[in-house]
Amino acid sequence: MTHEHQTYTVSKGNYIMMVVTLLATLPGFYLGLTDTHVGSAMGSLIFGIAVFGAAFVLAWAAEAAQMEISESLAVAILALLAVLPEYAVDFVFAWESAHDPEQQKFAIANMTGANRLLVGLGWPAVLFLFIYIKKGRTQIILDKGQRVEIFYLAMATLYSFIIPFKGELTVIDTAILVTLFALYTRRAAQMEQIEPELVGPTRIIANMRRGWRRFTTIAFFLWAGATIFFVAEPFAHSLVQMGADFGINQFLLVQWLAPIASEAPEFIVAATWAIRGAAGSAMKALISSKVNQWTLLVGTIPLVYAISGGAIKPFVLDDFQQQELFLTAAQSLFAVAVLVNLRLHQSEGWLLVGLFLSQMIVESIRMEVALIYIVLATVYHWFGRKGLIPAMRTGLGLKER
Repeated sequence: MTHEHQTYTVSKGNYIMMVVTLLATLPGFYLGLTDTHVGSAMGSLIFGIAVFGAAFVLAWAAEAAQMEISESLAVAILALLAVLPEYAVDFVFAWESAHDPEQQKFAIANMTGANRLLVGLGWPAVLFLFIYIKKGRTQIILDKGQRVEIFYLAMATLYSFIIPFKGELTVIDTAILVTLFALYTRRAAQMEQIEPELVGPTRIIANMRRGWRRFTTIAFFLWAGATIFFVAEPFAHSLVQMGADFGINQFLLVQWLAPIASEAPEFIVAATWAIRGAAGSAMKALISSKVNQWTLLVGTIPLVYAISGGAIKPFVLDDFQQQELFLTAAQSLFAVAVLVNLRLHQSEGWLLVGLFLSQMIVESIRMEVALIYIVLATVYHWFGRKGLIPAMRTGLGLKER
């Protein structure tokens, strides 16, 4: 592989970060494994730190795995692993929804929160970091290969508008969205991949001899997976219980706090790439994560719900959940419109942040913000219409004219 004879510089801080992160997962893993009950606030903290740490370990293992397996397989695996912690928390709520309808709203909260947080804060943060580091720059320019992500995000977004209007998620949605994810993964595997420079503790693994490197990579996968498996359920329950204990809106806790814990490591890696000038790679990672969440995460909710309930039945959405999905779809539509010309400008970053914060702070204006997203998306798509056909052709694997 390309990294086989490359030696990376490793700082003392990389070793410290690796050890501290692994140690941080231990309390949550132990409590989850032994089913030990603690207070809701303490549980949210301990289990949240464990999810946070496990997500880092998973990210390091996923990066290191690129040195051992074929590029196509790496793309397929990394696309799935990137948001595994987020999936785990959402699956807990989807699974329990079949037996406790009150849990349904939390499954939707976690999913919509993760999607909106990624676009509303994650993308602009990478943009602003890049602008700060590269004085005089006002935008990030994406490469043509990223039209693949943009095309499949557009397809998933257009389909997602159907869901709030029909008021339910069904296994038909599962089939369509999971198929979109499979087509995206297949097309991404065909594209030429430019691997960003390895950063942080991943360099420690990269410098190992092949046998130890493979052993460490597998061990990290297993440890992160085991931690997420035993911690996801008590973490989800602790968040809900903490809201009840302290009079905090439970929906908002699940919607924003859980995704912050599970997605922060991925964002930190992307931010590191942006600081080093590889803003295109950073955005590619975050856009890919958005595609994964808007296809596979949304699509598997009714499947998990059906398996848990032992029967194929729709995951019914109330009015509030329908509004949440509509708002998330509207934001996604604007996100596609912004990127269709392969540029993310400073002014667009401020729009993404401003609109995201306004609907988060003032809950009553969610539908008004959704309409603003749609109007802006219409305007942006009109002016960027020349980029629509190339995005479609690249996404489908057709030759450009």
